[in-house]
Amino acid sequence: MECKLTARLKEDWLSLISRQGWFCLECPRMVSIVERFREDVQAVLDRDPAARGALEAILFSPGMHALWMHRLNHWLWRANFKLLARILAHFTRMFTGVEIHPGARIGRRVVIDHGMGIVIGETAEVGDDVLMYHGVTLGGTGFTREKRHPTIGKGVLLGAHAVVLGPIVIGDGAKIGAGAVVTKPVPPGATAIGNPAQIIVREEALEAVEA
Repeated sequence: MECKLTARLKEDWLSLISRQGWFCLECPRMVSIVERFREDVQAVLDRDPAARGALEAILFSPGMHALWMHRLNHWLWRANFKLLARILAHFTRMFTGVEIHPGARIGRRVVIDHGMGIVIGETAEVGDDVLMYHGVTLGGTGFTREKRHPTIGKGVLLGAHAVVLGPIVIGDGAKIGAGAVVTKPVPPGATAIGNPAQIIVREEALEAVEA
């Protein structure tokens, strides 16, 4: 009798979940989540020569683990489960060495290589196809609750231990050198190196800015 009751409760629970669309493999929401995961794995395979296969990338990429957890945490944050999101983000930092505030917005196919020591603040925004190495900090300036962290454009490379501070914009395709400290906007396609960072602008990037 107990086994039948347990089975019935399980059936009812799964039916409820299916009706809500939480784990329906054919619903647009789930298809989107699965597609994002596939993109993340492929991005690691394309940009990390140490990853020799999908299984290896899934098992041994703490940066990707942190991204996957952040996607969940960010959803919880936007759904107003802020305390739960912060708790999960805390445990994610403990297990991966990557600290991403649940409020941060991170795009598609982002690769965090090695990952250890990365810090991404609450109002930071990271565009698609960004590659960042260990020790990167996307930090805030001031004590306002509004925008206080950087916006990173599409296809940007952030070198190891690069520090980008304040509500500045790093343009699409820019490169931030290892150990650079950036406190001013960087034009698209430009390179920032040193502490404080010096910005080197390619001619075509300069023409685009002047236009």
